[in-house]
Amino acid sequence: MNIAANIQTVKATIPKEVTLVAVSKTKSVAEIMQAYDADQRVFGENKIQEMAAKWEEMPKDIQWHMIGHVQRNKVKYMAPFVSLIHAVDSFRLLNEINKQALKHNRVIDCLLQIKIAEEESKFGMNEAEATALLSSGEIKVLENVKITGLMGMATFTDNVDQLKEEFSYLRNVHEKLNMQYPGLQILSMGMSGDYALAIEHGSSMVRVGSAIFGARNY
Repeated sequence: MNIAANIQTVKATIPKEVTLVAVSKTKSVAEIMQAYDADQRVFGENKIQEMAAKWEEMPKDIQWHMIGHVQRNKVKYMAPFVSLIHAVDSFRLLNEINKQALKHNRVIDCLLQIKIAEEESKFGMNEAEATALLSSGEIKVLENVKITGLMGMATFTDNVDQLKEEFSYLRNVHEKLNMQYPGLQILSMGMSGDYALAIEHGSSMVRVGSAIFGARNY
């Protein structure tokens, strides 16, 4: 497994304006450093304490993205350093992120997770819930968080038509909300198996793991 070569292969297929998040969950510091040495600086993790341990050990110019479902009681562990939280799906979580960010005198960027997949296991808000959150008076007092876009996880399927439908839906929601609430610049959708299709449908940030690091270590 040549991680550096894989990074270059993936980057060659991604437009310069699209951010590549190298999904490094379960991977060792040595493996992540191979990607770092190939000039990758944005990494995604799905377990907060694992991410915090890697942050302690690794170069400080890395941008760490939390891409998994977030438990409120663990936000405190990543508040000192996390660059972007992808999967915000409630006001209660946003409020906790704001509270912990304030303790570190930081403003933490967040994405609202929109549910686009059919699987019951996927988290996220619907369009109406996201609109209600963005328009609420409560959110206006949260000065230590900034909602910078939307994210969604498509159904795990080989059905290209279904993926197109889900990506198109999220793109439309993003365009609509970004007109009402300018600043939602990021649209994060697409993973190793479908990121090219996601980019075709407007994704500006893709999360790629196995195409870079190989199969996940469970």
